[in-house]
Amino acid sequence: MHQHAALVTGGATRLGRYFCEALADAGYDIALHVNRSREEAEEVASGIRAKRRECEILSCDFLSDEPDDLIQAAKRRFPGLNLLLNSASAYAPAVIAETELAMLETQFRVNMFTPLLLTRHFAEAVEEGQVINIIDNKVAYHQYPYAAYLLSKKSLAEMTRMAALEFAPRIRINGIAPGVVLPASQRTSDYIEWRIEGIPLKRQGDPEHLVQALHYLLNNPFVAGQILFVDGGESINLEGRHSENYSA
Repeated sequence: MHQHAALVTGGATRLGRYFCEALADAGYDIALHVNRSREEAEEVASGIRAKRRECEILSCDFLSDEPDDLIQAAKRRFPGLNLLLNSASAYAPAVIAETELAMLETQFRVNMFTPLLLTRHFAEAVEEGQVINIIDNKVAYHQYPYAAYLLSKKSLAEMTRMAALEFAPRIRINGIAPGVVLPASQRTSDYIEWRIEGIPLKRQGDPEHLVQALHYLLNNPFVAGQILFVDGGESINLEGRHSENYSA
């Protein structure tokens, strides 16, 4: 019987790195997808090998390369491939009035089209397994300053539910929607504190909270088509305006 293995897209940086390390701790060999972050990928791979797990770095540019080639490379290297974790993401802010076709194409290709095609080819390549898509708790909102990005992530959320139906029971598909966990480096401490004020649990999240969500989805065989929001309740803070919270 082959050793379990996971293909993690965007596994060299940010949340992808944490997911790779957590999966290695859970006994998975890792096919680590990378585009430009080769140096970081080598560092992650070294850490995974130190855990006595195998790790292969696989290059793929989601704007030009074929997703099927990435799946086939992962399957050849790790015949026990049974998990696809779509963590790679493209992010660029712009309101609809300033959104050009090129931005839409980039955001949708990385955040939606490629995960869909990877899911399709993964399902063709394996007998059974799981797909976990990393989404964003912003899909609960209509934040038009991030129009192309957020529309692509909303589409990914719907694709997660749709694919869960199509590929069940052989492939179990779910998603994780992180909140304020690893803010972008340009975010100021004042901004982060302001965001925390809007989180019912009044705290910033930790990557370990997302790792716990990952383990839950991996280990509960009766969960499918779900998007687990790990955001301190931020995404349900949609009380809106009404007479009792109106102040003149």
